[in-house]
Amino acid sequence: MRYLFLILSMFFTLTASAQLTAPGNNAVRYTVFIANPEIRDPVFIYCNTSGTQKGTLVASLPAATPASDFSWFRWSDADKSFSIPVKNETAVTSSTVTNLSEGGYRVLISGGADTSFTGWIFTDKPYAYAALLNRTCDYVALNGEAAVDTFFYKNPLSGTAIRLPNRVKFLWSSNPASIIPFPDLELDPQTFVPPLVDVTYKIQVTDSFGCVSESSFFYESIHVKADFSVDPDKGEAPLEVSFTDKSVRGSVYKWEFGDSKDSISVLKDPPPHIYYIPGEYSVKLTIESDLHCIDSMRFEKIVVEPSELDIPNVFTPNDDGLNDRFMVQKKSLKFISVEVFSRSGKMVYNFSGEGEALRDWEGWDGKVNKSSADASPGVYFYIIRAIGWDEVEYDSREQRGFVYLYR
Repeated sequence: MRYLFLILSMFFTLTASAQLTAPGNNAVRYTVFIANPEIRDPVFIYCNTSGTQKGTLVASLPAATPASDFSWFRWSDADKSFSIPVKNETAVTSSTVTNLSEGGYRVLISGGADTSFTGWIFTDKPYAYAALLNRTCDYVALNGEAAVDTFFYKNPLSGTAIRLPNRVKFLWSSNPASIIPFPDLELDPQTFVPPLVDVTYKIQVTDSFGCVSESSFFYESIHVKADFSVDPDKGEAPLEVSFTDKSVRGSVYKWEFGDSKDSISVLKDPPPHIYYIPGEYSVKLTIESDLHCIDSMRFEKIVVEPSELDIPNVFTPNDDGLNDRFMVQKKSLKFISVEVFSRSGKMVYNFSGEGEALRDWEGWDGKVNKSSADASPGVYFYIIRAIGWDEVEYDSREQRGFVYLYR
């Protein structure tokens, strides 16, 4: 009994340490037979990226095991058994079979050791296909196909075919990156945010064994986008605004500047537009491509400030760079008239102007009637009249008063 126990112990030790491997495989699963749960044979998966992948099996005995004979057989569907001879080796402790096609293999080991191994080999390549399904000016629809190989191993006792579980995952992407809604849920996704640049769309298909396949295609964009910048977007009247086109694939242009229904331009780069009347203006650009794709953009608010007139009551023309001139604070004035009188009623300064002259006006520098003679320190009386671009008239008691000149 003691010898029997020793023999059984050696058998289980040998079985536990001996092994069947498949060098270079990508995944290993095990057979499952409900009627024969004791059978757990390895299933070796090779990713068949090249389309010519073959398998390799190595049966090895543990160290100090006597050299044995290895006889390899392949599964036969016709015989429903491992009956197709593959290779024989004698007096070795390890045996390798290469260039194996898909199927089941069994190695019988005898002589120094008596055992057997069974394994299955499958070469796996998921199917991926990417193409353009449809496109319009507004969207791009992609056509994707994804599938995985189906593998069946056999119950060595009954010959029954059992399907090896496998499932498919996919992921759409593009280079450069662009928006693809639900890229891992929709095989045929479509985007209403189409790319404005040429991209390469790609679908990557992955199966349960980590094997990957990809398919891609080049997409030449036809889409348009209206875009422009405004400078400045706020200021006093008359406000000169420059518009810089930043559109994509525009061929026909229509600018609507918003200050009248006839205030438009069909130039790609319109000349600066002048807003005379204080208020808020909305500018719209509509473009059309050579393929008649249309897009528009609206800049909501260009602000032309209302007229203002603020008169100081003191100035110090001493050439220190601070408050050297009697200069009103003004905005959006169309016209202004300034008269300054001494206490005796003598006019010492006057200015009247509009347009460019008004823009260039720098105020009274404290000289008598624009001569080289300095006006004496003291109190001076002024009368100012002005009209704003919003037609506000400044000609009341508030525009008549005194200013103090200090030196």
